[in-house]
Amino acid sequence: MQLYLPIADIPVNVFLILAMGAAVGFVSGMFGIGGGFLMTPLLIFVGIAPAVAVASVASHIAASSFSGALSYWRKRAIDPMLALILLSGGIVGTTLGVWTFTLLRSLGQLDLMIALSYVVLLTSVGAAMFWEGLRAMLRARGGNPVPLRRSGSHGWIHGLPLKVRFKRSKIYLSAIPVVVIGLIIGFIGAIMGIGGGFILVPMLIYVLRVPTATVIGTSMVLTLVTMTFATMLHAVTNHLVDVVLALILMTGGVTGAQFGARAGQRIRGDHLRLLLGLLILAVGVRFAIELGIRPTDLYTVRETTGGV
Repeated sequence: MQLYLPIADIPVNVFLILAMGAAVGFVSGMFGIGGGFLMTPLLIFVGIAPAVAVASVASHIAASSFSGALSYWRKRAIDPMLALILLSGGIVGTTLGVWTFTLLRSLGQLDLMIALSYVVLLTSVGAAMFWEGLRAMLRARGGNPVPLRRSGSHGWIHGLPLKVRFKRSKIYLSAIPVVVIGLIIGFIGAIMGIGGGFILVPMLIYVLRVPTATVIGTSMVLTLVTMTFATMLHAVTNHLVDVVLALILMTGGVTGAQFGARAGQRIRGDHLRLLLGLLILAVGVRFAIELGIRPTDLYTVRETTGGV
């Protein structure tokens, strides 16, 4: 069943897009990530312009995150104070990201920047997470599990001022790195159309030492708010949000996220990290291959404003 997308300006198979939304929603709920790192490349691979894909996927990420965050909220697996401070930086980062997105689009460099960003970010993060998860599994099988850090040990980050006590996560640390992490995630998400959870979750666990029990749910709250805000900004400033595409993706995403959240709670943490790292790495490699393929049309015609 073909349906015409008004903003993307191409016809698509409704059932294909619906299935993509459900699959990515499942991944989002399972790993506690927005899923945009997977959905945006998939839309680009089926012929949708990168700018439209990034802007439209933000709404799908928000819908999937809402469904997943609601599930974790009911289980009291969200730290409200941590989420609030992350959002204070995330909103600012999202605003800066949309502004950069608009600037790159006006210069005609947006598509190339999106492609290069995906290749570099996904391959590096995916390889690191895959290796870390594999090492943890091998050590556990060999009877030599990774030693847990002592609760009293602290790095230089824990010596920063403006400390806040996060009761739900049972940690006491400075709000400065939390705000900075939120700003980075918001900026990357607005430009690349990703929730940033696959970066946020490892940073909260390994840098700030937030307990895994509250990381995924808190990550989904940040993704929900920043992606909703990014969708609004993209719609107002760039007019690139394809509502028809977004509705199809959201329909599948909300359903898939519920099943993913249940599945994620039944899988061991090291197995989750291994699977997530492998998935991220595979998408990054696929994007690199796509970027290196010689195009059929070597030249394109682009309309410019204010030119001769």
